[in-house]
Amino acid sequence: MNAPALFVVKPTSGKPDLVELTMQACGLAKEAASHAIDGLINGSSQALKAVRACEEHLDELDRELDERMAATITQVTPEQARELLACMKLMLDLERVGDLLSSFAERSAIVRNRIDMEDVGQLTRMACLVENMLSQIARAFSERNVEQALRVLRTDPDIDRLRNLMVVRHTENVEGLKGPESLHVLAMANALERAGDHITNMAEELCHLATGHTVRHLIRSKDKPVEQLFLDWLAQQNPAK
Repeated sequence: MNAPALFVVKPTSGKPDLVELTMQACGLAKEAASHAIDGLINGSSQALKAVRACEEHLDELDRELDERMAATITQVTPEQARELLACMKLMLDLERVGDLLSSFAERSAIVRNRIDMEDVGQLTRMACLVENMLSQIARAFSERNVEQALRVLRTDPDIDRLRNLMVVRHTENVEGLKGPESLHVLAMANALERAGDHITNMAEELCHLATGHTVRHLIRSKDKPVEQLFLDWLAQQNPAK
């Protein structure tokens, strides 16, 4: 069987301004993640300000898209309307990711010098995964590339695993408990884990935008990961001639 085509639907040409607005938001969210990592690793005094600026700009883009959506969506084709509705869903998740990264950066600025290097290392790995997921989301949206979206789905369990390891270390081992510092570390880990969940939502939405079908309704078996089920479904839609 030939490999299924992973570039299914190209972006529409009509009303590209709101699509560009969403692409801009993808870039801002990734930038916020990069600044948050800088703040955690290097303690940059400008990193927190940069994360806040990205978060505020994301809020502005969210409001602008919301204000313009109603008038725009009534003037386009059904296919273009589906694209615009996807933009609205993506923007909601991106705005929330910005909030979570801002919360992460705020705590990082407070406790960075008081937490163990092991925690700094794991939080850095989690934040780097979030940053990479946002890069893949931007490419998936720009190119309607299902494979990029599936890579995001494959990455989310890694973030969950790192968060769970930190929870175990700080709650199930008395020696690991460090009072307020443990609370801050777990709050930071939870913020990154939730950001990963929002990015996963975006990946699922992009799969739907590109193919017209959702990922979740394809989950029929417990012995296959969701991305493999989706690839299997794509293969069935594109049988060898």
